[in-house]
Amino acid sequence: MYKLIAQNSFSTKMFSIYLLNLFTLLHLSALAQDDMTLPDDRLCQQYGKTKKNTNIFKPKRLEMSEDEAMSVADRSPAFSVYRDNYFVSGIPLNKKATSATTDAAFQISIKHRITKQILPFNTFAYLTYTQKSFWDIYAESRPFRDTNYNPGLGLGKYLFRDNKLAGAASVQIMHESNGRDGDDSRNWNYLSLSMKYYLNEHFSLAGEFWPPYTEFGENSKDIIDYKGYGCFSANYISSKNKWWLSADILPRKGFGNMNTTLMAAFRVSPRSTQYLFARFFQGYGESQKDYKKYVISIRIGVCIKPDFLSIL
Repeated sequence: MYKLIAQNSFSTKMFSIYLLNLFTLLHLSALAQDDMTLPDDRLCQQYGKTKKNTNIFKPKRLEMSEDEAMSVADRSPAFSVYRDNYFVSGIPLNKKATSATTDAAFQISIKHRITKQILPFNTFAYLTYTQKSFWDIYAESRPFRDTNYNPGLGLGKYLFRDNKLAGAASVQIMHESNGRDGDDSRNWNYLSLSMKYYLNEHFSLAGEFWPPYTEFGENSKDIIDYKGYGCFSANYISSKNKWWLSADILPRKGFGNMNTTLMAAFRVSPRSTQYLFARFFQGYGESQKDYKKYVISIRIGVCIKPDFLSIL
């Protein structure tokens, strides 16, 4: 009887956690934006025309002054989606799939603009928070294998070329840890420099780099040798935002070594902000606790994407 009560109690707890994550994703979907919030009809019409450009490699940027960009920023919600928010489950591809190796993962990622005032050099101050959990949902006791916490404080700004929106740049002070102590503790503090380049309304390139000035925890002194020294990203979004394809490449220690993440998302309906989501990962550093473990995995589930032309 006690065993049955414990099992029922755990099942209720697991179901509650699932509902909490589902509610969070649905709430964040209300914050995700399909398109930019533009201040006048001219920009709205221009944005609609540029999105009809079918040649994804042809530069065709929004003609927008810096004042107009500031107006766009002022009209944007202070609280919004930062990185992908997802709930996925999948299997390893480099080992046998069993209840011990098959898992679920979810990520919640948000950003908040601290003030509505424009700061010097037309920058914006913001807070970010990303939490990623790895859940051995098919194991007997359904434990959370690792949870990673990644808060940050930064400045961001739009970049222009010939009075056209060319991209965005940001600098952040970041912390990442798994919230544990003792031998299981993993943490590091770092400075993140990133830039995003918009070729057009369908294709963008981005890069993130963390300079050598980095503070490592006692058990994480070589984490960037596995996690990588930076990230190069490419993003493509189809017309009407139906498909979103992306690739992240993180070079790590050793010539030709890299971590790779490939993602494909399909929007379920024109009125929905949720995407059906597939995520392939190959490399090290997927989780803080097991950053030295080599992983090849594929997971599928549901995802909420940030605004494609987000400043970050």
